[in-house]
Amino acid sequence: MVELQTPQQAPQLDNVFHALGDATRRRMLRSLAGGEQTVGQLAEPFAMSLAAASKHIKALEAAGLIRREVRGRTHVCRLEPAPLASASEWLSYYQAFWTGRLDALERLLAEAPPSPAPTPTPTSPKRKRK
Repeated sequence: MVELQTPQQAPQLDNVFHALGDATRRRMLRSLAGGEQTVGQLAEPFAMSLAAASKHIKALEAAGLIRREVRGRTHVCRLEPAPLASASEWLSYYQAFWTGRLDALERLLAEAPPSPAPTPTPTSPKRKRK
């Protein structure tokens, strides 16, 4: 069985899931999958200031998901996919667990005798209001 995380990895994995928990940061990562971008380019699709975009970028940096490089006055970001692999490995353990559980349920349902159709219950006639 794969070891899910060591005590040293736990904070890093927490940071990754925290970073991935925000839709804006996920969109930024998707954008960076296409190549390097400046902070301004990352902020452009969103109705936010550069300061707000910088906060998102710092969360992604803390998780190790991106690396920022300063080139003169320009901050360029690029994707660092290794932490995503760690998160995927962690999730795959649970995927295998639930797949096994659902397969077992499917087998039980296939072996179970069919239940009879429910019989309709008589309804009382509606009374007319006067």
